[in-house]
Amino acid sequence: MNENLKNWEAVIGLEIHVQLSTKSKLFSGASTSFGALPNTQACNIDLAMPGVLPVLNEEVLKMAIKLGKALNANINSPTSFARKNYFYPDSPKGYQISQMDNPIVETGYLDIETENGSKRIGVTRAHLEEDAGKSLHDDFEGQSGIDLNRAGTPLLEIVSEPEISTAEEAVAYLKSIHSIIRYLNISDGNMAEGSMRCDANVSVRKKGDTELGTRTETKNVNSFRFVEKAIQYEIERQVHELESGNKITQETRLYDSQKNTTRPMRSKEFANDYRYFPEPDLLPIILEKDFIQSVLDDMPEMPNEKKERFVSQFSLSKYDADLLAADKDIANYFEEVVKISNSPKLSTNWIMGELSAEL
Repeated sequence: MNENLKNWEAVIGLEIHVQLSTKSKLFSGASTSFGALPNTQACNIDLAMPGVLPVLNEEVLKMAIKLGKALNANINSPTSFARKNYFYPDSPKGYQISQMDNPIVETGYLDIETENGSKRIGVTRAHLEEDAGKSLHDDFEGQSGIDLNRAGTPLLEIVSEPEISTAEEAVAYLKSIHSIIRYLNISDGNMAEGSMRCDANVSVRKKGDTELGTRTETKNVNSFRFVEKAIQYEIERQVHELESGNKITQETRLYDSQKNTTRPMRSKEFANDYRYFPEPDLLPIILEKDFIQSVLDDMPEMPNEKKERFVSQFSLSKYDADLLAADKDIANYFEEVVKISNSPKLSTNWIMGELSAEL
């Protein structure tokens, strides 16, 4: 199958769901702490009891503004919420409060490093929405349980332009987003616990074609390694289908990490299927310039800024600076070690060599 890939190119876009590290939920005061007993952190608002009204958590606005700045994006004011209508057991409202026409963050970009140098990936938008609950299927003897602890937890969904060309570029973009949200301290980015989840939209077309192929969406891939494997498999699967004279079905697929395959989950929905309309219980939000500036005044040093400083201040190579600055904790530890050793290069070699081998 790999031999046929040379005549094709992939078009990839990522949708990254980042769980924000607020103490309370997006529209209620219920706790967001991880690991509590099922259904012990869902209040009347999360359960959609009659007569309850959402109250917006101001902290999520600050986190979204910081992310927008880090993604070189526009901060929209006003920004507004909408109802995304669908029925699913873990969504007690029968809809999700999300954003449609006026997302808080729009039209940005992120530069990533590839084997061919730097590449700019457009960011279409980042919008706020509430998370759903969780369906549990183990230990129920053919039945399913519902845990609504996660319902209402604040998410930022970051949507890229379809400008990613390979599985490796997708991972580089995902790692850059992961680094940014950790530097901003808006999420721990723990993919194993679901704090960052990735959906990959993949299509293929003959090299030289300008028309996009039919895309599939692979949902909730929960590690960098699996994102790369899932995308690579999906590229090869689609090329094989088209080379065999078959058509690609627009659908949502799940990645099976044990078999390293994707399998159909359901037909792909369109925006019209969700019947979006303005959220009647939440007015549009006007973000005053002074408020936005006060948030931006609290911006920390970002990964790219830290890389540049490591090169200029410590005379590190770009390669070493990239490795150290990619992780906030390692970067901070490096600076503490340098204070003691007074040798940036020796500190780098020790951290990336002996210390990394022990971790």
